[in-house]
Amino acid sequence: MQLVVGRIGRPHGVRGEVTVEVRTDEPGERFAPGARLVTDPASRGPLTVRQARWHKGILLLSLDGVDGREAAEALRDTMLVIDSADIAPSDDPDEFHDHQLIGLAVVNAEGESLGEVTDVLHHGQDLLVVKRPGRDDAYVPFVKALVPDVDLAAGRLVVSAPPGLFDLDA
Repeated sequence: MQLVVGRIGRPHGVRGEVTVEVRTDEPGERFAPGARLVTDPASRGPLTVRQARWHKGILLLSLDGVDGREAAEALRDTMLVIDSADIAPSDDPDEFHDHQLIGLAVVNAEGESLGEVTDVLHHGQDLLVVKRPGRDDAYVPFVKALVPDVDLAAGRLVVSAPPGLFDLDA
C-alpha cells in the first residue's frame, strides 16, 4: 500500500524550488537531502532531494533536475509516496500509523457495526473518517475516551460514541 507523505504545491522563486504540503510526522527523515521520492503519477519521478528548508512554516525542496520555475510548475499537485512496508512499527502500543487504521471495521461497545475507517485527517486533532453504508461519513476524534480499543489483529476498533454522533443524519 502506498502512503502519501507530501504533495508538491506551487513553485517558490525562479530557481526551481517547490513548496510541499507535508503529510508525514517525519519530514526530516522523508525529505532529507539525498532522499529518493516516489511520485504519483509515477511518470513525474522518482525525484531526489537536493536541499530541504523551512520558510515561514512551509517546507521548500530543491530537487535534482528541477532547475527553473517552469520545471517546478510541471510538478504541481504531484503526490510524494512511500510504501507502507517501509514504515517501522511504533514501540508504543497506543500509537498507530494511518495505514494501520484505514480499512478497520468500526463497532460500538456492543459489537454492532458502525462502518469502516476510510481515512485519518490531521487537523490539530486526529479524526477518523468512518464510512457508513447509505449515510454520510462520521468523523470521530481519535482519542482514548472515544476509541478505547484498537485491535489490529482482529481488523476492528471500538468506538464509545456519545449519544447522537452516529445518528445526526438519521
